[in-house]
Amino acid sequence: MSAAVVFIVDDDEAIRDALGYLFQSRGVAVETFGSAQAFLDRWRPEDVGCLLLDVRMEPMTGLELFDRLGEAGSSLPVIFLTGHADVPMAVAAMKKGARDFVEKPFNDNDLVDRVIGALDWAERQRESAAAAASIAARLESLTLRERQVMDRVLVGKLNKVIADELGITMRTVEVHRSRLFDKMGVKTAVELAGLLLTTGREPR
Repeated sequence: MSAAVVFIVDDDEAIRDALGYLFQSRGVAVETFGSAQAFLDRWRPEDVGCLLLDVRMEPMTGLELFDRLGEAGSSLPVIFLTGHADVPMAVAAMKKGARDFVEKPFNDNDLVDRVIGALDWAERQRESAAAAASIAARLESLTLRERQVMDRVLVGKLNKVIADELGITMRTVEVHRSRLFDKMGVKTAVELAGLLLTTGREPR
């Protein structure tokens, strides 16, 4: 979380300054932008944090920026700042993936709590993505025979049955089983099944 930044995009300088001070006083790094385009010019796919975004801005609105970021594959959670009349638009944006919206005038503590919640959520998402990528890399390292053994181990078949089905010796099955467990970082078939369930893979 130390690298996380709250990106504040609002064309009202007073609000930008107030929000910047609020988050800095809570020990949260902040970057502020006076327009959607200014943020878009600065944005990088690897940015970590949360985007606090005003709905009504010109010439590019907050909603338009949200759509542009979505098309570009941004993973930043977005919290919209809205006036009362903008609530329906903010709700529609949430249906498209925005994290939350906060009505103006907002309570400082409530806003900070929501942003911290979004940062925590984003951190969990990154951890899940990294874990899934690690598992995928380990699966990719398996040989064809190790995959064949793994698929049979996952449905509870004994080494003798696996050997018969694959036309190899039990000793060879044991070797492949040991190697695939080592590569996958597990010690038992139950651990292997649990690991793969986190990726949505089910025994065949």
